[in-house]
Amino acid sequence: MPNTKVMWVVSFGLALSLYINTLVWADIYRYVDKNGVWHFTNTRMSRSKYKLYIQTVRKTPSEYIKKYDTIITRASREFGVDTSLIKAVIKAESDFDHQAVSHKGAQGLMQLMPDTANEINVKDPFDPEENIFGGTRYLSHLIKRFNNDNKLALAAYNAGPEKVEACKGVPPIPETKTFVKRVLNYYQTYNTDEK
Repeated sequence: MPNTKVMWVVSFGLALSLYINTLVWADIYRYVDKNGVWHFTNTRMSRSKYKLYIQTVRKTPSEYIKKYDTIITRASREFGVDTSLIKAVIKAESDFDHQAVSHKGAQGLMQLMPDTANEINVKDPFDPEENIFGGTRYLSHLIKRFNNDNKLALAAYNAGPEKVEACKGVPPIPETKTFVKRVLNYYQTYNTDEK
């Protein structure tokens, strides 16, 4: 009987929260423990027992570009990084999903690793403004470190600056080569669109 009451309360609470929060949607994940109790969360966790239960309708990348355009423009001005390059990194890293988490633990729009986020003083990597400003600040640092060579800066963004310096170029890492190529392709597209 207590389990039935718990289930009813949880179900009612979930239904009520979905009804009230019509302006703030997030995917809902759930799992049932060994005692038959349902657990819910709105945080995606890789390699977790939680499975997708309710999926939010996603916006298209162009809708997100409009949503984040003001932040991207401000970050661009503050750190001297081309807006098209910032957009290209975000597109390649997270496809404009501010809640993205990689299998390696990188977080948010510009996929900041926790150590990098700490170094650049980003407290909440899932906050779009903090993430974009932090990621752009870091990218700006790498562009300067590699003498305005975007290709090397992007390789360093993906693989780390030490690896780029050790290889004296883009490291022979398939993931890094693919990342650099993708970002530069997106960069060219966004650059053309803005002209």
